[in-house]
Amino acid sequence: MHSRLSVHCVTFLGVPVAEQHSVWKDLGLTRLSLIDTQLSEPGLMQLIERNGYSVDTVYHLFQSGDELSRVIEGAAAVGCRVVYMLTGGRGELNWEQAAERFCAQIAPCVREAQQAGVALAIENASPLYADIHFAHSLRDAITLAEMAGVGVCIDLFHCWAEADLAGLVERALPRTVQIQLSDYVLGDRALPARAVPGDGVIPIEPFVRQVLAGGYRHGFDLELIGPRIEAEGRLMATRRGCEAISTMLKRLGA
Repeated sequence: MHSRLSVHCVTFLGVPVAEQHSVWKDLGLTRLSLIDTQLSEPGLMQLIERNGYSVDTVYHLFQSGDELSRVIEGAAAVGCRVVYMLTGGRGELNWEQAAERFCAQIAPCVREAQQAGVALAIENASPLYADIHFAHSLRDAITLAEMAGVGVCIDLFHCWAEADLAGLVERALPRTVQIQLSDYVLGDRALPARAVPGDGVIPIEPFVRQVLAGGYRHGFDLELIGPRIEAEGRLMATRRGCEAISTMLKRLGA
């Protein structure tokens, strides 16, 4: 398996880290992509050290600076490279007001993360998650990250159809610290509607070619969730996805 590849733990949501370890070992993965609640699972540090894993990213739903501080501390303890976030909802605020509030709330944590050697980042996500996020396009995620002084996590599934994607990616690349990949089959309305890379229409390879040519040096994370993944079986779908992206990365000289 390609050394720059990880599989988001949400793919096996509900399965304890100790059991997911057998999947990582079976797939030959060395990078981990965790959820913040997993940082407190017993034996995580020992599992990482014993098997030579590196924790590439930890996902966090921002709710308060105090909580983010605790996540940063836990992430630093396991050597995590990036904590990436959804922003929390905006309630009755408009976008600009919500952005200003978010930036003010995380400002102390940005300094704390820098001191701990952990990057912070914002992910782009669908408006279907408006209750927990307000950066619903890559353009908005970049704008917010620039305002807050943090990085960007590009989820291609949620931005592949945006206008001038290549231009947005070029703008995002200097602060892009993680990239998430999956595919989409036209007409699929069975949310979350993700598909194994290669099964759908998202132009994954041209995108990956652009980011590599633009100097991107970090990881690629597979996030495979939804009815298609469940119908095939999580492990089988994940194996196919890992093989497809590994082959692509090798072909592109990553």
